[in-house]
Amino acid sequence: MANGLEDVVVAQTTLSRVDGERGVLIYRGYDIRDLARAVSFEQVAHLFWYGELPTRVQLDTLEKEMARHRALPDVALNVLRALPSATAPMDVLRTLVSALGAGLPFVQPDLAQAIALTAQVPVILAAFDRLRRGLEPLAPRQDLDHAANYLYLMSGKVPTAAQADALNTYMILLADHGLNASTFAARVVASTWSDLYSCITAALGALKGPLHGGVPSRVLDMIEAIGTRENAETWMRAAFARKERLMGFGHRMYKTTDPRAEILRDLAREVCSPEFFALAQGVEETGLRLLHERKPEERLYTNVEFYSAAVLDAVGLPKDLFTATFAVARMSGWTAHILEQVGNNRIIRPDAEYVGPAPQPVIPLDQRV
Repeated sequence: MANGLEDVVVAQTTLSRVDGERGVLIYRGYDIRDLARAVSFEQVAHLFWYGELPTRVQLDTLEKEMARHRALPDVALNVLRALPSATAPMDVLRTLVSALGAGLPFVQPDLAQAIALTAQVPVILAAFDRLRRGLEPLAPRQDLDHAANYLYLMSGKVPTAAQADALNTYMILLADHGLNASTFAARVVASTWSDLYSCITAALGALKGPLHGGVPSRVLDMIEAIGTRENAETWMRAAFARKERLMGFGHRMYKTTDPRAEILRDLAREVCSPEFFALAQGVEETGLRLLHERKPEERLYTNVEFYSAAVLDAVGLPKDLFTATFAVARMSGWTAHILEQVGNNRIIRPDAEYVGPAPQPVIPLDQRV
């Protein structure tokens, strides 16, 4: 038996491959290093949904289709207005995705729904962020792409090219990552022939957990608490003494450098202030040195969350939206996995090893002591 299903193959997929030994991530045959700075998020979404990178005509068609679906229906806006302003953004997404599916005729997940919901998720977050700040939600712009629209809808300002490009690259890097916990949750629900909105609601519930997607904001908290490169070792040794984990280090899959972390480090160097990047790099170097000192037998490296925090902060996103923005990026991958599951389905029903008491007789109530 493998705890946590580690090394147990439960599905076949054509969507992505994680080679943790060599530090390789593949999307449908393309290395993430080749995709990250060369294409748009919409192109990667097309790759997942249709199986190939788009032609110009195909990309124009997909961009227009996503733009057509961005406006939220009145029912979604009414639910958003009714939520307490202190609601956690992941709870907002979970609630609104469920609300968007309410009242719709039951159909098995299809591509039209996948495109529509992927387009709507960042609009939900931006609308809620404005409402909680006492501002009215903005209408999406037809001339902005997926990443740029998200930033515009929160700030009311068209983002700089550097900001939009940085968020676009981040979303490509986080679009899919094999059969992680949230993707597996989505596929389990899809295997029951449930609807797309239920599948994504399950995925959001899994991503919310701090052992999965809830780390980036805590990375930023750690860097800010350390404050200076010179303080990093003292702060980290004190954290070890309290038996606390260093945020943004180590990954269950990777036994070498996470390729996404390498790309995000270079991106952070471009978009962060020189002072903050120097601090983050100092924290990274000190953390790796101390972890290797404490656990020389383990191959520990910075993971994708470490520099995700720096990049998301640099483009202007509030810390409590970091995990929800992870969900914005992962929508194309989640929906592609759901469609792949229903296209060749068998209900996912693993077994469990019983380790409870041996069979025993039932003692009458008045004889039990």
